[in-house]
Amino acid sequence: MYPAIEPNRMTGNEPVVTPSGEIIGCLAGFWQWAYSDLVGNAERGALAEYIVACALDIADGVRIAWDKYDLLTREGISVEVKTSGYLQTWEQKDLSKPVFGIQPTYGWDSKSNEYTTEQKRQSDIYIFCLHKHTDQTTINPLLISQWDFYLLPTTVINKKFKSQKTVTLSSLIKAGAQKCDYQDIKHMIPRLCNNGI
Repeated sequence: MYPAIEPNRMTGNEPVVTPSGEIIGCLAGFWQWAYSDLVGNAERGALAEYIVACALDIADGVRIAWDKYDLLTREGISVEVKTSGYLQTWEQKDLSKPVFGIQPTYGWDSKSNEYTTEQKRQSDIYIFCLHKHTDQTTINPLLISQWDFYLLPTTVINKKFKSQKTVTLSSLIKAGAQKCDYQDIKHMIPRLCNNGI
C-alpha cells in the first residue's frame, strides 16, 4: 500500500541539489520560472483560487490541484473557483469574451484516489472570477482591483444550465449570479448557500 502523500507547505528557500551536492537553484526560482505568467489560463486559475482562499482566510494550507472541488470553507461549504478574462498572453485581434467552465464531473478524492460514480457539479457554490482589466500596459492580476467576483449556488446552476459545459458572463448575471466585493466574499457564501437567491 502507498497511502496518499500529504504535501508540506514550502518556504521557497528549499534548494535544488545535484548528486554531487551542488546547489543549482531553489524552489522560489522554480516558481518564478514556471508560474510568472499570471495572465495565462492555468496560472490565472490557480491565482484566483489563492485570492479566494485569502478572502476566506483558508490560504494557510496547500492547494490540491485535482480534488473534486477547489476550496472548503471553515463552515464546510465546498467552493469551485472559475476564471475568465478579456486579455490573454497570446496576440489578440479583439478582447476575449468571458466564458466559464461549469461542466459536471466525476469527483476525484485525493485521499482515496477514487472517483465518484455520479457525474455532477461537486461544489456547493461557484465563484466566477473575472479578470476585467483591458489595458495590456498596466495588467497585473495580483491587484484585486482588476478582478470582479460573481457568486452563484450550484443548485441554481443545475436548475438553469442543466448539463451545460460552459456559460457566458451575461448568462450568469441573467441567472442571478451575485456580484460581490472582495471583502464580502466570506460572508456572502454562507448567506447564498443557506438562503438561495
